[in-house]
Amino acid sequence: NKLMRPDDSNLAGNVHGGIILKMIEEAGCIIGTRHCNVQNGDRCLAALVRVEKTEFLSPMFIGEVAHVTAEITFTSKHSLEVQVKVIGENVLTGAKKLASKAALWYVPCSLKNVEKIMEVPPIKYASAEQEEEGRKRYEAQKMERMETKARIEEAVAPPANPEQHTVGFSQSSLIHLVGPSDCTLHDYVHGGATMKLMDEVAGIVAARHCNTNIVTASVDAINFHRKIKKGCVLTVTGRLTFISNKSMEIEVMVDASSMVEAEMRKYRAVTAFFTYISLDKDNKPLPVPSLKIESEDEQRRFDEGKARYLQNKAKRLSNNQGQQ
Repeated sequence: NKLMRPDDSNLAGNVHGGIILKMIEEAGCIIGTRHCNVQNGDRCLAALVRVEKTEFLSPMFIGEVAHVTAEITFTSKHSLEVQVKVIGENVLTGAKKLASKAALWYVPCSLKNVEKIMEVPPIKYASAEQEEEGRKRYEAQKMERMETKARIEEAVAPPANPEQHTVGFSQSSLIHLVGPSDCTLHDYVHGGATMKLMDEVAGIVAARHCNTNIVTASVDAINFHRKIKKGCVLTVTGRLTFISNKSMEIEVMVDASSMVEAEMRKYRAVTAFFTYISLDKDNKPLPVPSLKIESEDEQRRFDEGKARYLQNKAKRLSNNQGQQ
């Protein structure tokens, strides 16, 4: 449980999506680490490797309490899936709402040797169908992680005087030195700390484009390609890829380089797509200014973003019909 305070929110009082993401990851790390240490042998720590699509279903505000719950829903030999929900509570009225939900994948790393992946104790399933559904999710995320790694692109610096509502106008970067407070017992960065930085950059991009109050609506899969060690310098870059009438898709890339190890060149550590919406003073969605495309690469990324948008929209409609 965590009380949402002023430093957790933006100027309009909406809690940052990055704060929620950090809490979600901490809950997943705790339950994953506890589960993997029930067996004899080396002690281990659950390391985040992927976050499936995260949905921010209802905004949270200053003064509300976030209740975060986590459940292990699938285990393979070397990984486990954790489903996390965030319930927002108004402590004045007692009203509760489902604020966010996500699925995360972890692997247990030995405390003696971080490169050693430990075996995961199996869980008991309620039915064979439940286990089979989990196995399908496992195979799907494994394939998508490989495909995403193959599509890594460089982040090109924007022009000197970009035109308003272009990709270059809102593109933003953040530089962060990884310190002890960002790290696990292995001296590698917590996944939640990285996701918080990513959400901050995405929020800056969205605000620059709209010049309004903006909030995180969802995050497509976050893929952790390589570990980030203490002492690394992170360059977190965000750029617009697609815009619908009322939403913005922002690609966020995290590159890492070591300040102390000369042979370690800059490498791509994490990638994700964040979706933001613009809100009026009553927290109602506003139309988003259209994006001015200036190159073939921007058009290609726009088309790919549109395909993701339509696919997610169709999935939401299908889920809604299934629940009725």
